[in-house]
Amino acid sequence: MDATTLAELKAALEAELAHLTATLVDLERDSSTNLSDQSGENNYRDHMADQGTATFGKELEMSLEGNARELHAQVRGALGRVDAGTYGCCVRCSKEISVERLRAMPAAELCITCKEWEESR
Repeated sequence: MDATTLAELKAALEAELAHLTATLVDLERDSSTNLSDQSGENNYRDHMADQGTATFGKELEMSLEGNARELHAQVRGALGRVDAGTYGCCVRCSKEISVERLRAMPAAELCITCKEWEESR
């Protein structure tokens, strides 16, 4: 991989890291509300449907936060590989990951062959 492409991908990773960091801050702030705050009532007067909707909303937020944390860790890992000089090499087989794959998924750590093998298991 040439230096220009590496710089382009590193910039994409840094931008994604900044975006995910801001997303996590927003999700953490939003998750500080409790279920009764979401429905606008206290728990003693809430209708079961309102509580169910609030619970669903809270579980959705928790799922989104978990996904954002996982992506954040993957991007940090990719940036660590850039710094270590191993970015663009499959962590399983050590073969080069195609630039097309890295442009599509800059945090990819597996080549297509290894990723397909992993997903088929």
